Formats: sequence, structure tokens, C-alpha cells
Amino acid sequence: MTDALLTAIRRYAEANADAGGIARTPIPGMTVVRATRVGELQYAIQRPLICLVAQGTKQVTMGSSSLTFRGGDLMLITADVPTISQISRATSMAPYLSFALHLDPALIADLSAEMKAAPIEAGAALRLQPTDAEVADTALRLVRLLDRPASIPVLQAQLVREMHHWLLAGRHGPAIRHLGFPDSHAQRIARAVDVIRSDFAATLPVERLAAIAGMSQSTFHLHFRNVTSLSPLQFQKQLRLIEARRLMLAEGATPGNAAYAVGYESVPQFTREYRRLFGLPPVRETEEARRRTQIAA
Repeated sequence: MTDALLTAIRRYAEANADAGGIARTPIPGMTVVRATRVGELQYAIQRPLICLVAQGTKQVTMGSSSLTFRGGDLMLITADVPTISQISRATSMAPYLSFALHLDPALIADLSAEMKAAPIEAGAALRLQPTDAEVADTALRLVRLLDRPASIPVLQAQLVREMHHWLLAGRHGPAIRHLGFPDSHAQRIARAVDVIRSDFAATLPVERLAAIAGMSQSTFHLHFRNVTSLSPLQFQKQLRLIEARRLMLAEGATPGNAAYAVGYESVPQFTREYRRLFGLPPVRETEEARRRTQIAA
């Protein structure tokens, strides 16, 4: 990771980050993040992306796998997976800074064909790798492009394409290549995950999900866990709980209303599973969030 990239990310983030430290950009799928203190745990269902950590430290957990990303590291997520993350080192003098870009399966497919890259089966969906020099250089030019708004429509597509090329050509290629092959096991699982994401409040029989993936139930279970680290039922449960948490903390829903909105029929069951995932029962967590807001005000 170069000093020039660190400086470019810092400058853009300081000028454009919102209250949560997120600096969205005019380039689709590209964001810059800045944090000046250790953050709270963040729960999300991530889509495939790369994240270049320029400064500071971030811890990310997916299933039983937990990784620590520091300046110079590249975080690679190659499937729709639930993650728990926390910025664990950041100060006002040395803030956490990172560059993130969502991966484009169609672009990967196009480039893989041009590069005559053979499909391979996916491994772990969360990976830590050093950042290739070519990837860092392309990220620098993408961030610098933000300072020239008139040039963004002309140059963004070729720079994003170049980024995907260097990702495929370098050490990160084997991890992301499967995204470009629609019939790979990982992409079949991705089709089932899309259904779970869109219909998470509904009852989704495993046989229906397996049929969508074009697999037998036993094969589907095996590959679903290999890709996401969870069973289909655990995945849907985490998605429901993460959405319920958002409804309560962001929209002020009561625990009962949030539970029913995401598909639970029993509030006590919702409360037990919520506490198991987040560490606090929903009522107490909403009270704690309210208290923190009052203190901040």
C-alpha cells in the first residue's frame, strides 16, 4: 500500500464521509471509509467485494473464521455471507481508512473468457491477502478520478474493468474466478442465496432452494455450508435477526413488531435467538442504543 493511496483516501474521506464515516462515491459500488475511534460490532450480509485497508485495523468474523485486517491488507469476500465486523484500531490522529469496491460477476465472466481462465471451485468466502501492487495502483487512480467529476463518466468503466483484470491476473484470481462461471457450485448457491435474501420472512423448504441451485438436497447442504459457513436455515435466521435489529435501531420498531415483520411467529423464540447472536435481548439493546444517542446529543 503506497503513501499516495493513503493520502488520496484520507483526503476524499475527510471531505465526504457522513456521520457514520462512509464516503460514497459517484462510481457505483465504490466507497471510502474513515473512522477515528474503535467502533461497535457491525452485523451485515455482505455481497462479493474487495476492501483495501490503508490504515488502522479491522476484525471480521464469518462463521467460525475470524480474521484481522491491517494497513496493506486486502479483504476479499467472494459470496453473499453474514459477517460480524469491528474497527479495532483507529484514532483521530491515525484514523482507520479503507477503499471498498463490489465485484462484478458479469465483468469477471467477460475477462475470464478473454484471459482464457479456467473455472475453479471456490474456497473460503472470506480471505486475507496482501494487496498486489497493480491493484493498489488502480485503486489510487480510481480515488484520484473522484477529484475530476467531468472525467468520471468517461473513465470509470475502464478503470473498474482494469481493477477486475488485475484481481484476476494476480494472487487474488483463483479466489474470485468462480464468480464469472454461472454453473459453478458457488454461483448455483448464489442463486439460492438471492431467493433467501428476497424472501427471508417466508418459509423456504430446502427442497425448493436445492432445486433453484440445481442440486440434490444433500449436495446443496454441503456446498451451501462450504460457501457461506452456515446451513440454509442458519443463514436465513441470521438474515432475519439482522433485519429485525435494523428495524428496531433505525426505524424504532418494537421487538414484537420487528419479530413478526421478519417472519417469526413466537416473540420468546425471537428474543432467545436474538440474544444468542447479538449478546443482548432486543429490549435491552434498544434501550442501550437510545441511551448512547442521548449521551452523544
